[in-house]
Amino acid sequence: LSAGVCCCCAALRPRYKRLVDNIFPEDPKDGLVKADMEKLTFYAVSAPEKLDRIGAYLAERLTRDVARHRYGYVLIAMEALDQLLMACHSQSIKPFVESFLHMVAKLLESGEPKLQVLGTNSFVKFANIEEDTPSYHRRYDFFVSRFSAMCHSRDPDPEIQNEIRIAGIRGIQGVVRKAVNDELRATIWEPQHMDKIVPSLLFNMQKIEDIDSRIGPPSSPTVGVKEENPSVLAENCFRELLGRATYGNMNNAVRPVFAHLDHHKLWDPNEFAVSCFKIIMYSIQAQYSHHVIQEILGHLDVRKRDSPRVRAGIIQVLLEAVAIAAKGSIGPTVLEVFNTLLKHLRISVDFELGDRRSSCESTTLSISSKESDERIVQNAIIQTIGFFGSNLPDYQRSEIMMFIMSKVPVLGATSQSLDPSNLGDFGTRRIQIMLLRSLLMVTSGYKATTISNALPAPFLDPLLSPSLMEDLELRQLVLEILHNLIDRHDNRAKLRGIRIIPDVSDLKIKRDKISRQDVSFMKKHGQQLYRHIYLGCKEEDNVQKNFELLFTSLALTTIELANEEVVIDLIRLAIALQDIAIINEDNLPMFNRCGVMALVAAYLNFLSQMIAVPAFCQHVSKVIETRSVEAAYFLPETIFKDKSNLPKSLEKDETDLFFLTNKIAESLGGSGYNVERLSVPYVPQVTDEDRLSRRKSIVDTVSLQVDILSGCGVEDKILLVYIWGAVQSCLSPVSVYIYIKEIHGSVNSVYWLCFSHSPPPSPSGTMTMTAGHPHYHSVPVYEMKFPDLCVY
Repeated sequence: LSAGVCCCCAALRPRYKRLVDNIFPEDPKDGLVKADMEKLTFYAVSAPEKLDRIGAYLAERLTRDVARHRYGYVLIAMEALDQLLMACHSQSIKPFVESFLHMVAKLLESGEPKLQVLGTNSFVKFANIEEDTPSYHRRYDFFVSRFSAMCHSRDPDPEIQNEIRIAGIRGIQGVVRKAVNDELRATIWEPQHMDKIVPSLLFNMQKIEDIDSRIGPPSSPTVGVKEENPSVLAENCFRELLGRATYGNMNNAVRPVFAHLDHHKLWDPNEFAVSCFKIIMYSIQAQYSHHVIQEILGHLDVRKRDSPRVRAGIIQVLLEAVAIAAKGSIGPTVLEVFNTLLKHLRISVDFELGDRRSSCESTTLSISSKESDERIVQNAIIQTIGFFGSNLPDYQRSEIMMFIMSKVPVLGATSQSLDPSNLGDFGTRRIQIMLLRSLLMVTSGYKATTISNALPAPFLDPLLSPSLMEDLELRQLVLEILHNLIDRHDNRAKLRGIRIIPDVSDLKIKRDKISRQDVSFMKKHGQQLYRHIYLGCKEEDNVQKNFELLFTSLALTTIELANEEVVIDLIRLAIALQDIAIINEDNLPMFNRCGVMALVAAYLNFLSQMIAVPAFCQHVSKVIETRSVEAAYFLPETIFKDKSNLPKSLEKDETDLFFLTNKIAESLGGSGYNVERLSVPYVPQVTDEDRLSRRKSIVDTVSLQVDILSGCGVEDKILLVYIWGAVQSCLSPVSVYIYIKEIHGSVNSVYWLCFSHSPPPSPSGTMTMTAGHPHYHSVPVYEMKFPDLCVY
């Protein structure tokens, strides 16, 4: 009777339940009953409205089997669910999906690793199914949390631990694919989810044995490697996640990276941090690169009080990110990058100064270690600034050059964000050197169409400031920056090293015809360049490199900017440099005097061959030959290689060893050059900074030139002394001129020689002799070059 009742009850059960029960064999080892599974699948496809009931019943059986540890039946139930899920694509599948996800969650909650892996595999299969319509109410919060926890598995068995971690990573990958593909659902990008997903992936990526092999663009590892290595799988999942990020959620995906690196102290050493951000920069869309750079800058601000090595690690990461972003779109972050880096440069210098001040309380070893760490930060900042700037387009690079130069603390600068008042001499010098080094990197490879674009007045004035001439290294950096900007035909490498060049034509110098813009630039700013070279030769701490750079400066000016008028000015400058060494009003060491003489010889030898005037070349060659026999220490090949044979004194009467102005004038006059100005000795242009500073060289130089001026009487010299006293007292030169004019009518020429480099022009014109006949050249008033000091 009981058996009949059971049979009767079984017949009364719903058909979907009977079909579900039939797929389970008596012995779970036999596996899924395929024939009955086909019947169940056909029934589900034919009656899709029954799918939700089928799913609910399967979930009920699975829950019961999990609780009773009947894992064989659990495997069968999940296999059936997977087949039903793949076979049914109707609208009614959504209620069935809820039952499916409920069963997956049950498996993930269990403590059995095999069930967790089983649930993950089922979820991944589900994630690869494209649904016709989005599900607005479905959330994956539980799965994000659970899969993230599995990524951090600490199972004592290494194989099981590895298996669970792989399952967790694949689960995260499935969640990302499922959620991101649904355009109407962006919950996966919310911070609470990213804060779990990203650190879980990074935790497994740290296990990568060879970081350098995967820092470039995405690779294509084999399936076997993916399955066996959690680190490789995590990296590919991380790349996929970043590749799907859009404008609005990019920051949420990047910020957890900083939190992970901070928590695990991965900025020092920073190999893993660098590899992470290289992966980020290569994986995201190019137009979003500036978002990552902004996040790095923001994090640098947050960690500005951390140890120098941590800050250096962040800056190096920024450098790598900038190196990749500079090849594409960098957006509006150009000035922000430089401004932030310069701010941290100042902070680093402040820390370094603080360490120096506390040297009395600490050991010398600890202080030197701290200073060394700060130097690491500063060098990293310089490299980043230089590399970023050198990869910018020319129009942006010129703006960055102006921006950096405006931050260099120099005397008389009107606007500086890096105020040197609290830095002291050491701090100011440190910032000057570091900013000029970064500027040198920015200007490398810069090719301006005209020199006025490369050296505008707001840039040139502070660059040639006397404040940047007080240190040996500063002068070298300024000259190297000038070389980068003046050399537009890559001739600098051919001029490397100061020497007597036998045949300049062998160098194959490249040059173009001087443009009108360049001629105009030299008329306005040529005196500034000459003045800088002149004063640079008078510094007592000059070494061979300084003389080499000064020679290159003169040579590049000749190649790129010299017309006939500039050639005359350069010869006047060279003769004035020779007078520095001969007369020695500045009491220079003998090495410096011989170095200046060698510099003049090397340059005039180069210049004479460039302008190719035979008589001029003959005079220069004769002097050099005489020196090689009687005074080899006046030639660069000798003085810079053997300093032991320096003379005890220089005889002013040995004219055969000197380049003579009258000889040069005779040789150039016959070739059509206007040599009148050669008779006027070169006097460096006086600037406001000279009157404010205590530099002795300008006053002494002008006094020397005045003494040797022809046609200046005793009264004129007395008036000159008065004028220079007024200039040193910071009185207005115009006021001095008016006052002296009232008491001495012929002071005009004397005054002009004080404040200009040439005799005053006359509107009535000037006379030149050509072939023995006088010719008058009228000079319009608007073209007359008046000294800057005469402008009221």
